[in-house]
Amino acid sequence: MTRTEAYLSLNLLPQVGPVRVRKLLQRFGTPEAVLAAKSSQIEQIEGFGRAQAEAIADWESRIDLGGELQKIRDRELTILTQEDELYPPLLREIHDPPLILYVWGELTKRDHHAIGVVGSRHATNYGLGAAKKLSFQIAYAGYAVISGLARGIDTAAHEAAVAAKGRTIAVLGSGIGKLYPPENQALAERIAQNGAVISEYPVDRIADKQTFPYRNRIVAGWSCGLVVVEAPLRSGSLITAQQAAEQGRTVYAVPGPIDKPTSAGCNRLIQQGAKLIMDGGDVLDDLMTLFPTAPSAPKVEESRPAATLTLDEEILYGAIGTEESHINDITTASGLTAATVSATLMRLEMKRLVRALPGRRYVRMV
Repeated sequence: MTRTEAYLSLNLLPQVGPVRVRKLLQRFGTPEAVLAAKSSQIEQIEGFGRAQAEAIADWESRIDLGGELQKIRDRELTILTQEDELYPPLLREIHDPPLILYVWGELTKRDHHAIGVVGSRHATNYGLGAAKKLSFQIAYAGYAVISGLARGIDTAAHEAAVAAKGRTIAVLGSGIGKLYPPENQALAERIAQNGAVISEYPVDRIADKQTFPYRNRIVAGWSCGLVVVEAPLRSGSLITAQQAAEQGRTVYAVPGPIDKPTSAGCNRLIQQGAKLIMDGGDVLDDLMTLFPTAPSAPKVEESRPAATLTLDEEILYGAIGTEESHINDITTASGLTAATVSATLMRLEMKRLVRALPGRRYVRMV
């Protein structure tokens, strides 16, 4: 058994978790030694009862390691443990870092410098526009955008990073084989081409109410700083912000109208000490002060794309009239694929050549 397979086996055991495994490793030294330990030895460790000790000692009959390894091979996934160089160093520092990370795509050392972008699943046009603008700027400046692939703000953040041809990391609250929400499968495939989709859960683990909040600690812990774009007072994004603050990360928040419940959470965060931001440059300048050794992150005004258009941008720009056009009509007129249209529209939007309107409609600005 390899070291990685030993960690994978421990991760497959229910009700063990990263904190208990850390205690086991402190006692036995290696994951292989943990799996070879007797239940009587494990039971002597504080926090372990007889049932847990017997489950660990009897691990071979409790899990299907061979089956999980086959699923990993079939999906061409990579497994990272905390001992691997590409495991995010900031994530190692939190109270309960994941034992392993299932990786669909490829991680690089660049991804160690990531900024979290989170917000409401039920986002307004204001929130979606802000998420796109900030994430595009952050990704274009060289930082990875990390989020949870959820509906709303998360989806907008990932799409903008892809459109900027930057790095983006999607952290799932499910196994990679049971991706949620299912309508983001195509987006996940695009992310995996120039970034990574990540999970700490077995391949076929279905998401539930517990996995999502637990997933959020990874987004917060991996990030140099966390941006909350739009959130009501009762929002999982505020839990993520609290986790980020507890982990010593800087929390940034986008202000919103004081009479809109959808912005009440962000406004409250600012009231409590989060840094108010209105532009990606606010985040980048602040991080360059806090982390001067981070990769060069030019000011957003200097890093925006030039007005020169790519071939796809020229085709799409020509397909948009001076009147409002629905994205379906634009796709038909351009002859491009839906995925290409979505990414290219975002680039044109960031170049201030088109404007997004409610109802997935677009219009030329110049």
